[in-house]
Amino acid sequence: MWETKQDSLYKSFEFENFSQAFAFMVRVALLAESHKHHPKWTNEWNKVEIWLSSHDAGNKVTEKDEALAKEIDQLL
Repeated sequence: MWETKQDSLYKSFEFENFSQAFAFMVRVALLAESHKHHPKWTNEWNKVEIWLSSHDAGNKVTEKDEALAKEIDQLL
C-alpha cells in the first residue's frame, strides 16, 4: 500500500533478486516516460523504493501521482 511520506506517495517493493528488481524498474521507467512523470527512486539489490510527487505543483501529491501509483501496482 502506498503511504504519504514527506509530501510524496511512497512505497517499497521487494523482489527475489536483483534481476527481478531491475526488470520492475525498467517497466516503471517505460510507464513513467509514457506519463511524462518521473519518480524519485532507489534500488539496493532486491529492494526498490519509489517516491511520487509533482514538481510543477510544488512537490506535492496530485492526481497525477495517484494515477501513476495505481498503474505501477498493476505491473506486479
